[in-house]
Amino acid sequence: MRTIELTCDPAFDRAVRTVWRQLADGGVDSLADNPHPTHRPHLTLAACGAIAPERLAEVGELLDGALPLEVRLSGLLSFGARSRRRVLAWGVVPAPALVDLHREAWRLLADAPDPNPLYLPGRWMPHLSLTRRVEPDGLALAHRLLGRHPDLTGVFDAARTFDAGSQLTAPLPG
Repeated sequence: MRTIELTCDPAFDRAVRTVWRQLADGGVDSLADNPHPTHRPHLTLAACGAIAPERLAEVGELLDGALPLEVRLSGLLSFGARSRRRVLAWGVVPAPALVDLHREAWRLLADAPDPNPLYLPGRWMPHLSLTRRVEPDGLALAHRLLGRHPDLTGVFDAARTFDAGSQLTAPLPG
């Protein structure tokens, strides 16, 4: 699986990591303690079985022209996993600029094999993940810890690709 991701500028990254830490300190299995060296807050635009180098370059050029992109986070989302466990995420408001960027990226990726349907236009729910898969009581605890979490405005300032097979990221050429 190969993904296209937008990454946060330093201030936005710190704000999201603060929430990760708040959850972890409260006993929720958040993303704060993920040991992978490339792990950081990000928004996944696309996920496919593979992406040809020329398509990566085209998407990179598209994103290079669209970034930095200011977004607003608003509200907590919960996604089901293949068990009773859930993933808690912070919803990204699907503003027209973001939706248009997403749609255009997928236009460029139209021939990519094995697209993950959850990331396709019309199905995609833009978000920043906050937790790993947690049991329902962990989800309830997360909501108590965060309370009525305030909206946050932040900036995506770069794009990268992640290769699930190698577990490596690379900046998108642009």
